[in-house]
Amino acid sequence: MPFAIGAASLGLSGFVMATILLFRLRKLRKDLGTLFAGKTGADLEEVVIRQKEGLDALDEEIRKLYGIAEQLYRLGNESIHKAELLRFNPFKEVGGNQSFALALLNGKNTGFVISSIHTREGTRVYAKPIESGSESKEYPLSDEEKRTVGLAVSKRSAAFTRKETE
Repeated sequence: MPFAIGAASLGLSGFVMATILLFRLRKLRKDLGTLFAGKTGADLEEVVIRQKEGLDALDEEIRKLYGIAEQLYRLGNESIHKAELLRFNPFKEVGGNQSFALALLNGKNTGFVISSIHTREGTRVYAKPIESGSESKEYPLSDEEKRTVGLAVSKRSAAFTRKETE
């Protein structure tokens, strides 16, 4: 008798499990029917292939944009975006601040300084190269030019900065 009760309870639990699984199977078939309505395996494969082609096209566009960003970064550091103008009087207690020094530097503090010395006899203009914020040995800077370059170098660069990979 205990064996019969155990078998009956096992049969009943099997019946309950089978009923639950039947309802789950019906729900799954209904969901799959909605997903695959009017579609075949070939249709779904075509959708996947089109998605892959779309991703490949997007990848190519991202590569192009990266190249353009690199070019813009280089141009940004090569263009002049640090400028400083200093007017001064080269003669003590005579005349006014008619002379000037103008420093124009790129993102790597390389560029040039233009100075103009104004006197009664005329105006002289000088241009001197600046490399990495420093004067060249061939063309030493006056005190006013050094001060102007120093002020320009101390300005924050308008170009963005990033870790150099080159």
